[in-house]
Amino acid sequence: MPLGIVSAWNKRRRSWSLDQNDPCMYNSSTLFGLFEEFCSDSFSFVVVGIYKRLEYWQLDDQTPHSTKRHHGSSVFTLKEMEDATCSFSDDNLIGKGGFGRVYRGRLRSGEIVAIKKMELPPNKEAEGEREFRVEVDMLSRLEHPNLVSLRGYCADGKHRFLVYEYMNKGNLQDQLNGISETKMDWSLRLKIALGAARGLAYLHSSSAIGIPVVHRDFKSTNILLTEQFEAKISDFGLAKLMPEGREIYVTTKALGTFGYFDPEYTSTGKLTLQSDVYAFGVVLLELLTGRRALDLSQVPTNQNIVIQVRHILNDRKKLRKVIDPEMSRSSYNIDSISMYANLASRCVRHNSTERPSMADCVKELQLILFTNSKGLRTGLHLFKMQPRTT
Repeated sequence: MPLGIVSAWNKRRRSWSLDQNDPCMYNSSTLFGLFEEFCSDSFSFVVVGIYKRLEYWQLDDQTPHSTKRHHGSSVFTLKEMEDATCSFSDDNLIGKGGFGRVYRGRLRSGEIVAIKKMELPPNKEAEGEREFRVEVDMLSRLEHPNLVSLRGYCADGKHRFLVYEYMNKGNLQDQLNGISETKMDWSLRLKIALGAARGLAYLHSSSAIGIPVVHRDFKSTNILLTEQFEAKISDFGLAKLMPEGREIYVTTKALGTFGYFDPEYTSTGKLTLQSDVYAFGVVLLELLTGRRALDLSQVPTNQNIVIQVRHILNDRKKLRKVIDPEMSRSSYNIDSISMYANLASRCVRHNSTERPSMADCVKELQLILFTNSKGLRTGLHLFKMQPRTT
């Protein structure tokens, strides 16, 4: 380990020794500061391992009434997680992902929550531990109507859980791909796109913590929906604070999800706020077409949604071919579709400097929503004005 890091490590260790009265609590701001100052993606797991072994996360009070608060989030015990989910009953299972399983649970307060249980193979535990800590720290600092709310977490022995507000409508991809019976019209899709754009714009604005945040894993499965279809961004395990005063962070390994990767990021390792904009553009295309970002069941030329439709996004005559057939024709007008497709095409440009900012995306989507509603009102008015035939 380089000498500078060893020196800083020793200084931080002396400060941690003052906080040993509560070994179950890790100092998230100290930990995150260590990440940002000294960790590149190539050796961050080593620092995590040095900082604290998993068994040191044992809660000192295991009784059911021991719920604590940390940075505005509750700290739960394993027993509380078992009680909330009926011992992780399959009846309460609502989803699976790379992190593990997600259960519907009821806390002792009566609140319904979503409980994410970390289940990773041994070779992924260090990576999962890092993402777990980053997510707790991020969501403890950030607060916005279009970001999912962290109710708390559990770090009981080697068990790891994240407890979120419960989102009745699940994730956007499930809504688009027929798992839900709800038919999403154009205005509803625009509403979801605008909500997600506002969430990303908030992260990029740096207003909350003074430094812009890159989500780095923005995708349709990480857009959760309330009963009223308000969009909330979730899963901050790969989020990255941009270095102060810099617009580019160079990584040694590209992290994210295939189909949403910024091609410039994957080819150069240069992570920017525009990497999120590219992923947002992919989600815009999913909303427009109803197709998946990456569909391996298709022939190779049709697997990637960007490659499949990019060449016709600015061709007004061909646009109708890519509109989701599940969407009611009466819910949209071609002007709003054309404006939306133009925005999506700019978001997924290969050169990141040619993409709009998320703040610009918010403004354009507001205009598109207005254009669509105005066009529908005009169309309805003209329809009513038509003379009736007898």
